[in-house]
Amino acid sequence: MSLSVVLGIDIAKQKFDAALLVDGKTKHKTCKNSAEGFETLTLWLERQGVEKVHVCMEATGSYGEDLAVYLHEAGHMVSVVNPARIKGFAQSELIRTKTDKMDAALIARFCLAMKPREWIPPLPEIRSLKALVRRVDSLIDMRTQEKNRIGTAHESVTFFIKDHIVYLDQEIAKIRRQIADLIGQNPHLKEKEELLNSIPSLGKATIPRLLAELDDLEKFNHVREIVAFIGLAPREKLSGSSIKGKPRLSKIGHARLRKALYMPALVSIQCNPVMIAFYKHLKDKGKNGKVIVCAIMRKLVHVIFGVLKSGKKYDPNFNQVLA
Repeated sequence: MSLSVVLGIDIAKQKFDAALLVDGKTKHKTCKNSAEGFETLTLWLERQGVEKVHVCMEATGSYGEDLAVYLHEAGHMVSVVNPARIKGFAQSELIRTKTDKMDAALIARFCLAMKPREWIPPLPEIRSLKALVRRVDSLIDMRTQEKNRIGTAHESVTFFIKDHIVYLDQEIAKIRRQIADLIGQNPHLKEKEELLNSIPSLGKATIPRLLAELDDLEKFNHVREIVAFIGLAPREKLSGSSIKGKPRLSKIGHARLRKALYMPALVSIQCNPVMIAFYKHLKDKGKNGKVIVCAIMRKLVHVIFGVLKSGKKYDPNFNQVLA
């Protein structure tokens, strides 16, 4: 595969735009975001004389995953990158106009310049688990919306709203049973579930989320990397001798994992002696509530990382150094 041949792909729900960059020249192709469109892209690449190519696309949730898996299985090198990196690269080029075609070409140039690392698709069972977990989250959001409507809805529709809530409760329970069956039937997932279950504050709703979203810990060599991946690393603003902003959460990372860890962090300062001591330590140092919760979330990530990496259940007497 020639390092001077790259393919940038801008993904949308119904279609995707591809930009093939070969020796400084760009060729474009628009395809349907479906199995038919994937085959169209393959035939187009063959007509361009390209057998293997480094493909780069943004991490856009479920829209691009099927295409990424298809291209990986076809033998191409695929990179799936954080959209914030592409945005920063666009700012470095002072680009002001934005179209799907231009975005695809931008992603191709980013790929050529930055050479992002290869993406390895999750195992089929992890993809299924992720889909089920995210479906439950969507149904919970719908249920919350319906419950919020009851207070202001006209009496003529109140019955229908309540009936829909009952239906949503049933669907959530049904999918959660499927999630439990999927984990129970997979020895690898079952082992991880048992390890996570040993950590106080991680409940039946949180553990499947962690298993689904933290599918490949092998790519993280240090806990700092996973903290940054989730978006829990503090971001400082220092410039010269006169500008010093307050450290803030970077939030450039996995929003679903941050959301999944928020409630367990609050629960842990009620039931986990180690976290309770850590909470009091930060409180005595004058830290405010939001800073403390973020620090607890980071410490919880350290615990999760250590348990899953070591394969040993949580031990509250191990490494209780406050940080």
